[in-house]
Amino acid sequence: MNQPRLKEFYRKNVVNELTKQFNFKNIHQIPKLAKIVVNIGLSEAKENIKVLDVATAELASITGQKPLVCRAKQSVSNFKIRQGMPIGIKVTLRSAMMYEFLDRLINVAIPRIRDFRGIEPNGFDGRGNFNLGLTEQYIFPEINVEKSDKARGMNITIVTTAKENEHAKSLLEALGMPFKKRDNK
Repeated sequence: MNQPRLKEFYRKNVVNELTKQFNFKNIHQIPKLAKIVVNIGLSEAKENIKVLDVATAELASITGQKPLVCRAKQSVSNFKIRQGMPIGIKVTLRSAMMYEFLDRLINVAIPRIRDFRGIEPNGFDGRGNFNLGLTEQYIFPEINVEKSDKARGMNITIVTTAKENEHAKSLLEALGMPFKKRDNK
């Protein structure tokens, strides 16, 4: 199997760029992608269980991997949730599938967002991981709008081996993530 295009780009260009930028002495200090977790919360699944099937099929077509159904760990009466009820789905992507998904996210899906001016760079958690929230799944070309019942948001967590936000941001920028530019006014 061929290596993903983004992984080749990382090995040939990004490693050298990050080494020069941060003066890394060891190749293991260079940040790299560890995994990508895509999560969809399904609060409406407590009334209509068929929502779970539709969302699972959509997330599977977006990521290329079958989602895991997340169930409530305990009952919460205020939200009308009982223990064991399905409340969300998630997919954890690693290695080749992770690079393929990130490549499609950066080059195909994000440019299809309406009125897009760049991704807010304040989604970093302090440990080199980045969280990105999307409001609808229709930006992915794999989704057929006629067959989908409603727009669902999703959370995409990009986990890196970077120890600092600055290193992780430089890694994602080098891979092509379109962050907003800060105006110095």
